[in-house]
Amino acid sequence: MKFGTVNIGQAMKNSPGKRKDPYMAYNFVVEIEGIQVAQFSEVSGLSVETQVEKKNFGGENHREYTFLAQTKYSDITLKRGLMDDLYLWKWYQKVIDGKCTGIRRNASIYLLDDCGNPLMWWDVLDACPIKWEGPALNASSSAVAVETLVLTHNGIHMHK
Repeated sequence: MKFGTVNIGQAMKNSPGKRKDPYMAYNFVVEIEGIQVAQFSEVSGLSVETQVEKKNFGGENHREYTFLAQTKYSDITLKRGLMDDLYLWKWYQKVIDGKCTGIRRNASIYLLDDCGNPLMWWDVLDACPIKWEGPALNASSSAVAVETLVLTHNGIHMHK
């Protein structure tokens, strides 16, 4: 498509009565190895970044060239209300104990519609817990006790 031209097909998709609203971020499910672990209150860190290298070449001091370099995946943070289910703790306990053979697990994070159907999801490859944080306890607070688990991984695949 040339600059300054209008794509009529795209304009018709965005016409009144045919508008699509963005997805809401409050309805999601996390599965680890196909098992729904628990309802999480927050997932953060679904992030991928490709680093770049910038170089100048002799005789072309007015121009800088950009080259793509390594792609990095951010760690994923899961937060949930503390419950009597010790699945996440037992998984991390294996890391603490140095029993790291077969510790990596695939996980999926599903964004759901209001009926509970997946709108899109992210497969997290070879995830492994690297940090667990217990709740902040305060006798004068009525807040829910929240545990946090941080996962490192080897990649994210997005699906729709």
